[in-house]
Amino acid sequence: MHDHASGHIDLARLRDVLDGPWAKVRNAHREHLDERFLPVYGETGDQARERISRLLTELPVELGIASAFPTEYGGSADVGGSIIASEMLAQVDLSLMVKAGVQWGLFGGAVQALGTQRHHDAYLRDIISGTIFGCFAMTETGHGSDVQQLRTTCTYDPQTQTFDLHTPHEAARKDYIGNAARDGRMAVVFAQLITNGQRHGVHAWLVPIRDAQGNPLPGVTIGDAGPKAGLLGVDNGRLSFDHVQVPRDMLLDRYGQVAEDGTYSSPIENDSRRFFTMLGTLVRGRVSVGGAASAATKSALTIAVRYGDIRRQFDTPGADREVLINDYLAHQRKLLPALATTYALHFAQTELVAALNEVQGGDGPVDEHRQRELESRAAGLKAAQTWHATRTIQMCREACGGAGYLAENRLPSLKADTDVFTTFEGDNTVLLQLVAKGLLTGYRDEFGSLDGWGRASFVAEQVREMVLERTAARSLIERLISAVPGRDEEVAVTDRGWQLKAFEDRERHLLDGAVRRLRGGAATKKDRPFDIFNDVQDHVLAVAAAHIDRVTLEAFVAGIEDTADPAVQALLSRVCDLYALSVIEANKGWFLEHGRLTPARSKAITGVVNGLLKELRPHMRTLVDGFAIPDTWLHCAILREEPRRQETMSAHDASSTQAVPV
Repeated sequence: MHDHASGHIDLARLRDVLDGPWAKVRNAHREHLDERFLPVYGETGDQARERISRLLTELPVELGIASAFPTEYGGSADVGGSIIASEMLAQVDLSLMVKAGVQWGLFGGAVQALGTQRHHDAYLRDIISGTIFGCFAMTETGHGSDVQQLRTTCTYDPQTQTFDLHTPHEAARKDYIGNAARDGRMAVVFAQLITNGQRHGVHAWLVPIRDAQGNPLPGVTIGDAGPKAGLLGVDNGRLSFDHVQVPRDMLLDRYGQVAEDGTYSSPIENDSRRFFTMLGTLVRGRVSVGGAASAATKSALTIAVRYGDIRRQFDTPGADREVLINDYLAHQRKLLPALATTYALHFAQTELVAALNEVQGGDGPVDEHRQRELESRAAGLKAAQTWHATRTIQMCREACGGAGYLAENRLPSLKADTDVFTTFEGDNTVLLQLVAKGLLTGYRDEFGSLDGWGRASFVAEQVREMVLERTAARSLIERLISAVPGRDEEVAVTDRGWQLKAFEDRERHLLDGAVRRLRGGAATKKDRPFDIFNDVQDHVLAVAAAHIDRVTLEAFVAGIEDTADPAVQALLSRVCDLYALSVIEANKGWFLEHGRLTPARSKAITGVVNGLLKELRPHMRTLVDGFAIPDTWLHCAILREEPRRQETMSAHDASSTQAVPV
């Protein structure tokens, strides 16, 4: 039981809030993934690959790793559950999560999303069972982010009724492809479709690359990508094709068909629109990567916070013991804002997974507007979560001193394995541009989806207006914002409406300015479309970052509103204050330059943040315990000597927390 008056936090209630709608999936993983699945420190690349490949086939059926697939092939049509499954795997071993993601998310997901029933009938059962290991061959050495310009060709020959798949030069080699170096038997290969002398843009084919003995098939050259900084258990490789014959029916033809005589047809006539519709169906991978990065961040923070509660350093006059490092303000300044941001991103991810499940989980036609909004949100959150992971895991390593550098304490592998998350499934800087374009209505209307800057067919005069769509709890947010009095100086910086308004105002102002500059550029640089965009690129990236900050805060506010337990709600409300004010503090320059803060109020924010750190200090352990990561999974030597802690931890008097409206 818990007692609201004295502010006891019932850990089980906090965990319920964080576990969310897919709590069953989370608990199945906690129950079934034991020591066998944990990373092995110090193993060689070959040992790691062998171990991860073996473990992939031993993952318990109860976990529903392949749950996104239709029930008739052995899945459970639970798209959201598959994302949560990858988050949980990420807390056990990131190589295992990535390898599973390649097999069932990218390879299997592409066959499901881009193929038709005959492909599903022929291959999905074997993909789900792991009888066929496969890879997702999109990225090329010379074209990573710009997929539309891939150089690999696949040319149809009506005489033989086959496609000729060819790598025309070294820069068109498929590179960094997971599952390619060792285990892949088939690949979904993306290439330019050519038939009857005409190009129809990028399509995908299902191509066998190895025989039953594991030898490359004729015309297929397979190489190893070589040693990497992390993810040793994932066999990244390189693929080249020398006029490989691919049967006509191996084209994944949901969005583009080629008849026996070579006639091309598609339900979507515009090449660009078709391409982005195809890519949109693959958004699941991006959502998984963001969630997995956050899951790894939670592991790192749990280790650092728990270590800070047992590690002492320097004594204080009159005391007989040295000071716990978590009691130092400087240490709290590192850990608590990062923890608050992790909470905020957790709620944003929960909302994103629910939206994905709704958009892609149904049988009916996909709502194109919702799909585009989903793509944009997935892109932005993936960037925010992976950059946050990279910063926070490094900070946790430093917070654990020399111990944090030892492999046995987990942090080095978390650091190395998540590093590439900022790059794969979309380079973060490119993804933020995609978010910004999604906010410009002229752009969205012209293309129906999101594509590269500077295309000559789009001119900046078409940027008519900006879109500021509410995400979560629309009426609640509007109510909080409209309740803020006119004069900012009179409002407490902990007022939720004021915080929401500050985030929204920053986004709106930045977006307005970007639109103005794009229009101005269109007038003066008509003949230089690239320069129109390139000259405002920094501005555009700032817009996207401000947008994601707002979306994240709104999701956190909605999550607090949905929390039934008053003590947990009050605690989350203080964590949300810390998140909001940390973002404002980090962007003080902008707020001061634009007259949104007076110097006095700006200084006051730092004081309020420091006050929040003191107030949240007794809850640090509770907040990381809310993530409910099993001790075994942390796999960290410095925590083994930790004294046992009671399940329910009493908080300091929470009367002050409950006075703040949520």
